[in-house]
Amino acid sequence: MKSWLTYFLPNDEYKEKQMLVFIAEGAILQIFIVILMLIASNFLTFIQADTILLVSSMIFLLYVTARFILSGMEYADITTERAYKKELRAILIKTSVFVSFTLFILGLITIFNVSVLLTNDQNWFAFLVLIICTSFFMCSANYISLKRSFRKNKELL
Repeated sequence: MKSWLTYFLPNDEYKEKQMLVFIAEGAILQIFIVILMLIASNFLTFIQADTILLVSSMIFLLYVTARFILSGMEYADITTERAYKKELRAILIKTSVFVSFTLFILGLITIFNVSVLLTNDQNWFAFLVLIICTSFFMCSANYISLKRSFRKNKELL
């Protein structure tokens, strides 16, 4: 059965099935969170509709992402130590390119003075911390996924 969702899923049948399971689990979790927060909003005045939507959406996205990363199915072709090290280098290069590209864009913004967002030192510091945290989480997620995939693939052999 073809759906608009199939365009966002992997071509591998096993991965597609697992992703659909993760998405379904996340959707059920999201429904429970919304119901709990709606009940809690009757007793707590600081919980508003936008907070409920934001929290439930973030929990859904984080749940599906974490399940995919921890499942160990992203790198199905990594079975040897050499392939593992090669992919680890690729992850480090991707992270370095991300940081370099972001700093390059930041430099262009500075040179051409096109941003009013980065007018004081606090905004610059916050932006740099955001770049560092994002690159750290990106690299960590890829590393964990690679490590789990490698371990799972070795067990299957």
